[in-house]
Parts: sequence; C-alpha cells; structure tokens
Amino acid sequence: QVQLVESGGGLVQAGGSLRLSCAASGSIFRIGVMGWYRQAPGKEREVVARITSGGNTNYADSVKGRFTTSRDNAKKLVYLQMNNLKPEDTAVYSCYADVYRSTYNRNDYWGQGTQVTVSS
Repeated sequence: QVQLVESGGGLVQAGGSLRLSCAASGSIFRIGVMGWYRQAPGKEREVVARITSGGNTNYADSVKGRFTTSRDNAKKLVYLQMNNLKPEDTAVYSCYADVYRSTYNRNDYWGQGTQVTVSS
C-alpha cells in the first residue's frame, strides 16, 4: 500500500505565501515524477507543477515565477512553495507520484488534497 499525505494548506491574503508538503510512504521501490494538481470549484483539474527524480521542473503558465516545486528523494517528500498568491489560486491542491513498487510495477498515486484559499 502507498499513501501520499499533504500538509500546509490554509487561508492567506493576496500577496502572501504558503508552502505545501507531501509525504509518500508505504511499499515504494522508487518514485519517478512527482507533482501538484489543483481544482477550483466549477473548473477542470489542472497541472500546477511537476518535478522529475533528477530535479527537472515544469510549471503551468499561470504560476510561473510565483510557485516553486522541489523534492527530497531520500525522504520521499515533494514541496510546493507558493509566493505572491492571488485569489484565482484558490483551489484544492493535490500531490501525486509516479510510484514503482518493483522494477516493472508502476502506478500513479494521489493525496487527499489540501484547501488553499486566497482572500482579496
């Protein structure tokens, strides 16, 4: 069994910052890509940021220059530092991981999500 648990969401004023963390645990051989999605009410889920095991990153255009993702491979953690937050960043943020439980046994796993609310 593999679990992803997020922490760090909350309420912040526009222009403020939050840092999300996500910890993976369980029967894990190795982790490939990790990242973050978000979904706002009435909107489709969108990729916010992705990071490979080697540290290569990709960001949605809407968050470039404001959000930074990083990871600690040894501790199976992924982070999302969110700066200069805007009301339109309000959403449920979920982490995901491309987990290998053995050399060829691969699945995507998701966290339960954490609410981020940005007030104007």
